[in-house]
Amino acid sequence: MNQTNIPFIQGPVVEEEVHLTLVELCQACSADEEHVMTWVFEGVLEPAGESPQDWRFSGESLRRARLALRLSNDLELNPPGVALALDLLDEIAALRARLPRAGGS
Repeated sequence: MNQTNIPFIQGPVVEEEVHLTLVELCQACSADEEHVMTWVFEGVLEPAGESPQDWRFSGESLRRARLALRLSNDLELNPPGVALALDLLDEIAALRARLPRAGGS
């Protein structure tokens, strides 16, 4: 009998309906509040609420914050660079989603 190595992926499942506070988002993505606040002001993250104390972030914001942190740390991008990179990644994803409908491969 052959044994194959199956990769084990571990991580929390976050529902889209989840609303995280600033502190909870920072804990969930291991970022400091200053980074998250800068990403909000750069348009990377769009919380609901008027002030940092009232901000609530969606599950999608958690995904974006984790990616923003990776771009910031791994590629040493500044906040405007992170915002640009995420915008371009979003545009690529949208184009890829349109490709099958247009008859492409």
